[in-house]
Amino acid sequence: MSIDLVVNALKSIAKPATSLVINQAQRNETVVRTLKQFKFDPVQPPRDVDGVYVYSLIEYGVDKPEVLLNLFREREIKNAFWSAYTSNNPLGFYKEVENFLQGKDSEFDIRLLRIELRSELEEFGEIFIKVAKKSKSKEFEPFPEWNLDEYPAEFKSLIREKIRSFCGRKFVFEAFKQFCDKNRNGYFTVVGDAGMGKSTIAAKYVWDNKSPCYFNIRSDGRNRAELFLESIRKQLVKRYQLQNTAKANLADLLEQVSKKLTAGNHLVIVVDALDEVEQEAGGNLLDLPPSLPEHVYFLLTRRPYTRDKKRLSAPDVPVEELDLRGSQYINLSRGDIKEFIGLFLNADKDYKNELKQWIQNRNISDQDFVEQVATKSENNFMYLRYILPGIAKGDYNDLSINKLPDGLDDYYQVHWVRMGMDEKPQEVKVFILFILVEIGTPIPCEMSADIAEQDEYNVQSVLDEWVEYLKPQVLEGENCYSIYHASFLDFLKAKRVLDSKRKLFQEVNQRIVDYLVRKMA
Repeated sequence: MSIDLVVNALKSIAKPATSLVINQAQRNETVVRTLKQFKFDPVQPPRDVDGVYVYSLIEYGVDKPEVLLNLFREREIKNAFWSAYTSNNPLGFYKEVENFLQGKDSEFDIRLLRIELRSELEEFGEIFIKVAKKSKSKEFEPFPEWNLDEYPAEFKSLIREKIRSFCGRKFVFEAFKQFCDKNRNGYFTVVGDAGMGKSTIAAKYVWDNKSPCYFNIRSDGRNRAELFLESIRKQLVKRYQLQNTAKANLADLLEQVSKKLTAGNHLVIVVDALDEVEQEAGGNLLDLPPSLPEHVYFLLTRRPYTRDKKRLSAPDVPVEELDLRGSQYINLSRGDIKEFIGLFLNADKDYKNELKQWIQNRNISDQDFVEQVATKSENNFMYLRYILPGIAKGDYNDLSINKLPDGLDDYYQVHWVRMGMDEKPQEVKVFILFILVEIGTPIPCEMSADIAEQDEYNVQSVLDEWVEYLKPQVLEGENCYSIYHASFLDFLKAKRVLDSKRKLFQEVNQRIVDYLVRKMA
C-alpha cells in the first residue's frame, strides 16, 4: 500500500492551524471511515510492520497539520522509528528526527505553528504500540516503554503544571550552579515552608535540564525508598544504557554512570519533598548514598526539619542548604512574588481583566495592589495561586484590599469560615474532607459515599465544591480524589487536633473501620 495515498487522504481532513480540534466522536468516526477506505479492519489491525505503521498513521494523523503528515511519510523517519522501537530507544528516535529536520523548511514550519515535536512523536509511538498489541503478532514483542522525555511519564503532568506560570528564583539556580562549580560532587538542599515554591523550583530545573528526578507525593503513595530506587534506576538505564542493573543499589548505579560521563559533563538528580518520605528509622532518607562519585550532584527540596529528621549523613561529601526563609533571601523572594502577581495582572488571559476591574472598583493603583498583595502573601506562592483567581472570580468582592487574608494559614481559615464549614448544616462536608485526610491515598467518590453513608451524588457535589483543593485523578478507570497540597492537608489535620473532642472526627475513623470490616467480610 502506498503511504503517499494515505497521507494525501489525511491531508484532505487536516485541520487548519487556527481551527479548533474536532470533537472526539467526529474524530473516531473519521478514523474508522479512513481505515475502511484503505481496506483495513477497524477492529483487527494487520500483522506486518508496514501495515501497522500505516494503520497507526491513520489513527494518529486525523486532524494533524500537513507538516507532521509529511514527516511521517518519509522513509528515513519510518526506518528511524522502527530502529528506535526494536532497540527500546525512543530518545534516539527524537534525535534522529531533529537531525533529519535540521535546515529544512519543515523545521521552520513546525516552529512557526508552535508544534511540540517531542509530544507528537511520543503520541505516534504510543498509538503504534497500541495497534501492535492489537495485531497479536510476536514480531512486535517486547513492547518498548515509549517515553520521549528524559524524566518519567508519571511526573509529566506535575512538572508541566508547576512551571506553567513560573517566574523568578534565579538566585536559587545561581547558588546551585556555584555549588556545583566549586565542588566535585555533593548534596544541595532547598529548604522552605509549604507554598514557598520548592516543588516548582525542582520542576523548573528538571524541565530546563532534563535531569533524572523523583517527586515524593504522600497522597499518591509515591514516597518510599524502593519506589524511588526503581524510578531512578529506569531513568539512568535509559539515559546511559547501563547493563546488569537489576539488583544494583543507588550507589552502584551512580558508579556506573560516573564512568560514562565525558569530560565537562556531570549528573544532577533532582529529588523533591524529602519531608514526605515514609521510611523506617535508620540510614539516610531514600537510602541516599553517604558518598558520591565525582561529578554527581543531588538537588533536594524539603520543609524545615529538626536535627533528628534530617537523615542525610554524608561525612565526605560537600553538603549545602539554601533556606528560602533566610533574611538574605527575603527581598529576592519578594521581588519574585511581585513579578508573579504582575504576570497575573497583565498577562493572564483568564484573570487579568477581572483583577483590573477589582482594583479600579477600589480606587487603588496597580502598583499598590502588587505591593499590598505581596505583603499579604508573606512570600508564599501557594497563597497567590489561590487568592488571585479568587479575587478574579468575585470571592472577595465584599472586601477591601487590607481585609484580604494574611498568609496561607489565614487564607485557609478565612475560606473555611466563608464556606460556613463550622456551622452545623455543613458537617457532612467536613466529614467528607476528613475521610480524605484519614485515608491518605486517592479514593473514588463511591468509597467516600459508602464510608459517609451518603448519596453518591451529594458526595460528588462536595468534592466538586472543594475541587481546587483536591487532586482528581483516574486510577484503574475510576475518578479518585486526594488532598492536593501538603499545606491544606496540614490545615485540616490541625483542625482535627484542635477539635478532637468533637464526636464528628471520632466518627470519621469509626466509619472507616466499619467500611473496611464490611469489605473484608
